[in-house]
Amino acid sequence: MSKKNKKVCIITLGCPKNVVDSEQLMRQLEANNLELVHSSDESDSTIINTCGFIQSAKKESLDTIMHAVELKRTGRIKNLIVMGCLAERYAETLKKEIPEVDDYVGANRISDVVTSLGAHPKFDLLGERKLTTPKHYAYLKISEGCDRPCSFCSIPLIRGKHTSKPITHLVDETKRLADQGVRELIIVAQDSTYYGLDIYGKRKLASLMEKLSDVQGIDWIRLMYAFPAGFPLDILKVISENPKVCKYLDIPLQHIADPVLKSMKRGINTKSMSKLIEKIRAEVPGIALRTTFIVGYPNEGKREFRQLENFVKEMKFERLGVFTYSQEEDTSANKLGDPVPEPVKLERFNAIMEIQKDISYRRNKSLVGKSIKTLIDSKSGGSGIGRTEFDAPEVDNEVTIHAADKFHAGNFYNVLIDDCDAYDLFGSVI
Repeated sequence: MSKKNKKVCIITLGCPKNVVDSEQLMRQLEANNLELVHSSDESDSTIINTCGFIQSAKKESLDTIMHAVELKRTGRIKNLIVMGCLAERYAETLKKEIPEVDDYVGANRISDVVTSLGAHPKFDLLGERKLTTPKHYAYLKISEGCDRPCSFCSIPLIRGKHTSKPITHLVDETKRLADQGVRELIIVAQDSTYYGLDIYGKRKLASLMEKLSDVQGIDWIRLMYAFPAGFPLDILKVISENPKVCKYLDIPLQHIADPVLKSMKRGINTKSMSKLIEKIRAEVPGIALRTTFIVGYPNEGKREFRQLENFVKEMKFERLGVFTYSQEEDTSANKLGDPVPEPVKLERFNAIMEIQKDISYRRNKSLVGKSIKTLIDSKSGGSGIGRTEFDAPEVDNEVTIHAADKFHAGNFYNVLIDDCDAYDLFGSVI
């Protein structure tokens, strides 16, 4: 192995699925006696795990690459590898435009990155990871790729067809995570509700969640990226009745107007979407629903946007995010152009978020004076930052805990809420 590669920095961009990939790579590098460092300034080799989903993510990836290239030009790093989604989709173009990068390695090719560093893949360690999240929670990627035909999405072009991991493998991975001190398991995938169709012939997410809940040491299981079309209703019983499964569901709806949904190829219409939300709330009382919407899609006119506004007001989602439409080459929506001006997209973005801000504040206000089970994520300056079962890390509300000196990160406490703002709660451990 070349001495120049001894210290390695891995920079992870994008979604939690990329986090899992980087963690698996780190375990491989450690097994090859390479030292992992936190900064490119300390490293001999820098690996950038890129995102290429939308324009803003591509820009962030390119900016990060160019910063690393400058470090390489000045001799501060010797070896630069770009991996992940951007490398998968644009490798040939990137090789021509940024030749300073030593190697471009696409998605799902962790072993190739190890080899590129002059190390040897340890196939007996596949699935093992070095956690980069706080040790009490971890992401569990249950599948790779996506079979959905969504018109705006480039994920199938990058990650390929949906491929589920066997239940036995995921249970074993969860046991390893629990042995490392993980207490909250966050299920992620490109499409989590499709899980099992390819290898079992039917959707098996409910069975998987039950099996994972049997793992000793896991206290919370949180479900993300649930596709609404073909939603497996049997998981609602698991969410409702299994005490380890958080009453929380991330279900990206993207829009509500039929013309937009049809053009997006979402496989569901306005009526079915509304009925699904009503069914979820009826079957799981008290559930927190997180969703995301896209504004500024090519055929989203004033009428369609007004319908979206009214839907958000009516449904009162506990958690909500918005993206402005990003035109992506090689997707079926690309031929529609990008007719909605950026200022209009931004105006619509702000309008939805303003509605949601009021909804979130009212919901938080209703919690003042109540005691809520809270997981402390971190401590600083005598205060703690935690989350309820209704909040995923990074994207949802937080609880600021006063005078948390004698309480520990990674533990659960009952917190009495005494104040709030639109997106945060404040309280003290009882």
